[in-house]
Order: sequence, then C-alpha cells, then structure tokens
Amino acid sequence: MGRVEERQKRKKKRSRKRLYIILIVLFIALGGVIYYVYESMQAAGESYNDLDGREKSDLREESVALGKDPSSILVMGVENYEDPNSRGRTDTMMVLTFNPKDNSVKMVSLPRDTRVEIAERGTMDKINHAYAFGGTEMAIHTVENFLDIPIDYYAEIDFDAFVNIVDLVGGVTVTVPFDFEEKTMHPGSRWVEFKEGEQHVSGEEALAFVRMRKQDPRGDIGRNARQQELLKSLVDEAVKLRNVTKIDDLGRVIGENVTTNVKVSDGLSLFMSMSSFSSDNLESISYDTNPQWINGGSYEIPVQESVEEVRNALKKHLELSSDGTSKTPVNEVDQAS
Repeated sequence: MGRVEERQKRKKKRSRKRLYIILIVLFIALGGVIYYVYESMQAAGESYNDLDGREKSDLREESVALGKDPSSILVMGVENYEDPNSRGRTDTMMVLTFNPKDNSVKMVSLPRDTRVEIAERGTMDKINHAYAFGGTEMAIHTVENFLDIPIDYYAEIDFDAFVNIVDLVGGVTVTVPFDFEEKTMHPGSRWVEFKEGEQHVSGEEALAFVRMRKQDPRGDIGRNARQQELLKSLVDEAVKLRNVTKIDDLGRVIGENVTTNVKVSDGLSLFMSMSSFSSDNLESISYDTNPQWINGGSYEIPVQESVEEVRNALKKHLELSSDGTSKTPVNEVDQAS
C-alpha cells in the first residue's frame, strides 16, 4: 500500500510540474501578445488628434461611441505638399457610416469637383477645396452641411499609409474596367499597365489604379467607383489580419501616416464588434451629378433629388430621425441642373 501511495505522489508531482511548465509557456506567450498589442496601441496612439477637444458633432445632442453606436467617419486621402506651411489637398473624400446592430457599413464617395457651399465661407466651390481653405474642421463642417448628417469621426490618410496598408495585407485583387497605363508616384516611379479584367496589385500599383482620372471616360465618377471597389477588396484582405505581428505592423503604419480622432480603445471596439465583417456587409451609395463649366472651372453639380436619397439613406442607417427633407437644401443653381 505504501508503494502505491508513493507512485501516486510522484505522478501528482509530475502533473504539477507539467502544469507549471504549461503555465510558464502561456505566460511567456501572453507576455509577447501584450507587448505587441501595447506597442501597436502606442504607435497607433501617435496618430490621435481630437481637434482641440471636439467631443461630438454640433449636429449631435450626445456623443456616440464607435463600435457601440451607429456612427459616421469622414475619410480623407490627403496629398501633402513639400511646403510645411501648406495644408495640401484632399485627393479623396469618402463618408462611411457604421451600424453595429447588423455589422453593416454604407459608403458614399464625394467627387472632388462636387460644387457645394463651403462652410464658414458661404461661397460655392469644389468640395475638396474646403480642406485647403480651413483644414480638417472646415472639411468636416462642409460635408455635414452637404449631407445633413453628423460627422462623428475623421481620418486623414496620406498616400504612404495607403500603399503600406495594401502591401501589409499582401496586395489586393481589382477588376480593371478597361485597358490603361498609369505612373506610380514615389521615387523610382514606373508605368503600370492595367489590362481589362481581374488583376492583383501591390500598394504602389493600387494607388495608381485609384488615382487615374484623365483616361477614364467617366472622369471623377469612374475614379470613385474604382476607389470603392478597391476598398471592398482591401476590407476582405484586412479581416484576415489575425496574427499579432500583423496588428503590430498595422499600428505602426497608422501611427506614422494617419491622423484621426478615433481613440485606440474605440478602434479596438469597432474591430471586435465587426470581427465577422466582409465586403458583403458594405454597401456603396452615390448621388448623381451633372458636369458644368462655371467661370472657367469644371464642376460636378449635384442633383437635388439624388442628394436627398443619399441623405435619407445615411440618416436611416445612423438611426436619425428623417422626414424626407433636409435642413440644408442644395443650392438653387444645383437644383436647376
């Protein structure tokens, strides 16, 4: 009987020893995860800019939390000039609305030549000029007035971030609508040949794909369609980023090349709430425009009825009250077009 008890004691000691080893390994692994997540959060946190304490949109009675409440974000692709005193310009403007109840996103691209009233100036001009005139806040207010919805968050992304993120996910596959060639932007630039049909592209090639405009028979409208398509492809690739080192790399890219008022905690909340998200949950909507020359400049004049449809769709998605009318009518010149 004594030998049996002795053997049982030895087995218990070996079991405890194995358990300790497993716990130590788990602790080390967890420590590595915590380190990577902490580092990525620190890097991503460097991109944070709350616009001097902006807690909410002026069109909101209460603030909302990204990932928990229906929210909107204005994404601006910013082309920075070498002159440090210049704000640069928004080459791309896009509004995304998120509804966490059904993990859905609506996306509307704002053609850069859309003729709108520039907030705080009271003049009619191209929508992408708002950023050049008054920076992020003027751009936000101009878009809020035009779409008649609150803009809760914003993100300014420069071209380096776009290129790096596409490369980080291993490139994306796009559908080329017709044959064309476009030059890449960075030093050592080259011409990229795009052939009609599906084509896998790197970050530099993706930027050339979405920036081309002059060769597109639909001009800025066609370019917006390519941007939306590429974003959907990027979403499908990005949701595969589940290993820790990729999250760390993504945090570094965001910290270096993105400016936003999305807190790291809110970003993680959105990431967790939309873990099963795919491009199938993303709907592209758009408003119609008519091209027009005004005082020697080329503009896209928004069609009133079409803009109202977009406004109402976004309000419904944001769960805002809507009576089918807008507090900010499109300019009379636009209505007549």
